[in-house]
Amino acid sequence: MAPKAAAAAASPTVSIEDLFTSLNRHVQRSEFHLAVRVSDQVLSISPGDEDAIRCKVVALIKNDKIDDALSAIEKLSRKSSVDLTFFKAYCLYRQNKLDEALTSLKGHNGDSAAMLLESQILFRLGRMDACVSVYQNLQKSKIDSLEINFVAALVTAGRATEVQGTIESLRLKPTSSFELAYNVACSLIERNKLQDAEQLLLSARRIGQETLMEENLLDDDIETELAPVAVQLGYVQQVLGNNPEALEAYSTLIKKNLADETSLAVAKNNLIALKGPKDVSDGLRKLDKLIVKGEGPTFSLASGLDLKLSPKQREAIYVNRLLLLLHSNKLDQARELASVLPTMFPKSIMPALLQAAVHVRENKANKAEEILGNFANKFPDKSNAVLLARAQVAASAGHPQIAAESLLKIQDIQHMPATTATIVALKERAGDIDGADAVFDSAIQWWSNAMAEDNKLAVIMREAALFKLRHGNKNEAAHLFEELIKTHKSIDALVGLIETAAHTDVAKAESYEKQLKPLTGLKGIDVDALEKTSGAKHVDNGPIAGIPEAYEQKSKEKTKKKRKRKPKYPKGFDPANPGPPPDPERWLPKRERSSYRPKRKDKRAAQVRGSQGAVGKEAANTVSSKSSQTTNSKGTSQSASTEQTKPSSKSRKKSRN
Repeated sequence: MAPKAAAAAASPTVSIEDLFTSLNRHVQRSEFHLAVRVSDQVLSISPGDEDAIRCKVVALIKNDKIDDALSAIEKLSRKSSVDLTFFKAYCLYRQNKLDEALTSLKGHNGDSAAMLLESQILFRLGRMDACVSVYQNLQKSKIDSLEINFVAALVTAGRATEVQGTIESLRLKPTSSFELAYNVACSLIERNKLQDAEQLLLSARRIGQETLMEENLLDDDIETELAPVAVQLGYVQQVLGNNPEALEAYSTLIKKNLADETSLAVAKNNLIALKGPKDVSDGLRKLDKLIVKGEGPTFSLASGLDLKLSPKQREAIYVNRLLLLLHSNKLDQARELASVLPTMFPKSIMPALLQAAVHVRENKANKAEEILGNFANKFPDKSNAVLLARAQVAASAGHPQIAAESLLKIQDIQHMPATTATIVALKERAGDIDGADAVFDSAIQWWSNAMAEDNKLAVIMREAALFKLRHGNKNEAAHLFEELIKTHKSIDALVGLIETAAHTDVAKAESYEKQLKPLTGLKGIDVDALEKTSGAKHVDNGPIAGIPEAYEQKSKEKTKKKRKRKPKYPKGFDPANPGPPPDPERWLPKRERSSYRPKRKDKRAAQVRGSQGAVGKEAANTVSSKSSQTTNSKGTSQSASTEQTKPSSKSRKKSRN
């Protein structure tokens, strides 16, 4: 031990300047594990050195040692007064602890780096409006590529219409970089300008290839960088209906198996959506590689895709897997995934719709209606699609009252003619005639006060009058018909009013009947004579009483004679020489025809005794004598011989071939 101590005492002490020189060299060479070691040496000499503390934390983060960086931040914060909250927030952001990361950034107001990190955290949380406001505050700061993230935030926030104005205010061209061109093309897709988006994506791919080649990147690295552009081009082709081109784009990207896992995941998901239920097993196999099932009913995406994909993209992957499970009738797995989706995406309507779909497949319509109703009450601003689905489920399950109540809650389409007709039909089916009548009254009142150009008041009033007349409310029906006559001067309303008033007020019916225009050709009809008759009777080729002869002649002239068509004969058939008539039994099997004669069984075969093939002398003599007699026979013997020679002739033909 003594020699070692002496050697240690004899070794020269390394100065802090030399250690910082070595530290700078390791940082420049990206040797971060060595930079951490040198930082520890500096801290052993000077425990409170601020630069060494920051270098150690940054080197751990650069070396992807996030857990070690957090533990080092906790220890160093207790020993020194250096503010490491920004680095702590970044580490929490890398661990996807987004709420804690935001809390750690509260004391960094006005710091551009902290604001940029805050915008990224808000982007990942899906709070896009807050993210956009942060980028707007950062416009004055000189941050590289800020406009790229700004446009991406606008597109994700659903504010694609603001992208063009933002670019113009920043005095930039969409083609100033391939990243900006890509994001602007995404905004054009959101605005349904697909042709312009396609052209801009092609420009982005060309600019990206030129830029990355100047940076001396390998071909595989260039394709990896431009993979998002390739996926978006395939998506544009898919939306345009060019499915073969989209299929080729997705398949090519998947076969290359590039390092961009995000683009690969999106390409697989879009390919599955493009194929639909045609290849369920292949789609499930692809998605099972992207989705990892944890302990209990928990799911996550593989390869850290939860941190790289937006909430909308993650939801699309889970939704497609659940739909494929329903198509393949794997209800247990579908039920398990559907129970988790509402907690993963609490503000989205798709989990509620998919949960209802699973319950419908299990013949639990009441449970599906309950889930959809609860979601509609919780999120009224997103309830339209959910209420429509609830109405459809209830109508299919035989619950017309629930279906009608769901449609009545949709204010946007509640008084439209189609919706009103559907609600009235559902109310009638449920036996609620008064409720159906109230629906018509509400629709009439709404259209009376509406200022729309295409006003449907006349249609609603006419159908309401017919409904009231059908259910015995003749006075109200007559009132509606009168209103229609005053406001729209409708002939149909006048006829309806006359028919309605004839039951209650004959004088009113006669007064309105005078407003009808006389029909041409009926002036000579004696109405009184027609009323005295017992009714029209059908007489073959005879005149009808009370109708003038001129009218009868016109009716006879209008009758058309039936045209006789010539029969169609088979090709090559001469009707003048038809030849012998065909056999009427030609379609029957031979054994059912009258000319059929079954073959006789040879009784002599039963008299043969002995070994197989043996024939007695007497039998041989009798057979030879009888065979000589058959050569001179007539009639039936000749016909029998001809029938037996047919198979032999066929065999000869085969032998010739």
